[in-house]
Amino acid sequence: MIERLEATLEKYNNLEKELTKPEVLSDIKLTRQYSKEMSDLEDIVNCYKKYKKILTGIEDAKEMMKDSELGEMAKEELKELEEEKTKLDSELEVLLIPKDPNDSKNVIMEIRGAAGGDEANIFAGDLFRMYTRYAEKQGFSYEVFNSVEGTAGGFAQIEFIIKGKGAYSLLKYESGSHRVQRVPVTESNGRLQTSTATVLVMPEADDDVEIEINPNDLRIDIYRSSGCGGQGVNTTDSAVRITHLPTGLVVTCQNERSQIQNKEQAMKVLKSRLYELQEQERLEKEGNERRSKIGTGDRAEKIRTYNYPQNRVTDHRIGFTTNNLDRIMDGALDDVINALIQEDQKRKLQGETNE
Repeated sequence: MIERLEATLEKYNNLEKELTKPEVLSDIKLTRQYSKEMSDLEDIVNCYKKYKKILTGIEDAKEMMKDSELGEMAKEELKELEEEKTKLDSELEVLLIPKDPNDSKNVIMEIRGAAGGDEANIFAGDLFRMYTRYAEKQGFSYEVFNSVEGTAGGFAQIEFIIKGKGAYSLLKYESGSHRVQRVPVTESNGRLQTSTATVLVMPEADDDVEIEINPNDLRIDIYRSSGCGGQGVNTTDSAVRITHLPTGLVVTCQNERSQIQNKEQAMKVLKSRLYELQEQERLEKEGNERRSKIGTGDRAEKIRTYNYPQNRVTDHRIGFTTNNLDRIMDGALDDVINALIQEDQKRKLQGETNE
């Protein structure tokens, strides 16, 4: 572990030196790349520097214990330093787990009402509110780029982006089928019903991601907006639907004011979808990594149940249950997400140990 930490520290110091060179500073792309690499290493480097100080402190305390007058005090100090060292050992172990290169990115999410008719669409709307409330609590922003409202409320489909550093790292576990158990407002007999909504999560493909899109592979349709995009959104043919012919992927954007803005947004989402497809293919080839992940990330995988009568939420992938559904639906997702992150780290650590 020490060898890896020393190599990380050396790389960090080298990047710091590179960023003082005029030829690097004059190259915006290179400056951004080096700055991002440094930022990714910062937590490890800071923790390791603290760790090195603790090691030095331990050696000093051991020397002091030889002194008859200072020995007792040194013994107490040594005990505290050893405890701190054990804590930092665990922290560094986790920090050294290879990071998902997409973790720092914005996240694109799509929620669809599935089984359950009107109630499924209402639940899709509830999930949208849950995620956007969570985003606000994290200091993130969000933007809807396409929505199809349900006839009784909620959404048959809604697509949006959550913007903020690390948004993907927190929400990447949300892909799959979410099940709700409750008495729907649309149910006159007061019977409990089970409905589902599906969630798809993708990292936004930023400028650093190179995805080639051949214009000849695209079919672009323009039509009149029908979503909730503000005053005047329905008065012009501004909505854009882009079909990527080789893959059959379809992206729609209708919530911007102009056709140009909608086309730009749709192209960004298409790029992200193609990037996600590329990542899925890579993971299929790497087999083992996919097996060690929490869930498959597939839209059809049943991942979570929201039971309203019992105020209970259960994540089936990790056996996590909490009885504060009301708070979770208001965006208090931290306990669920932290449990998923911890389990993910645990599995990755076990995977590294077994290699």
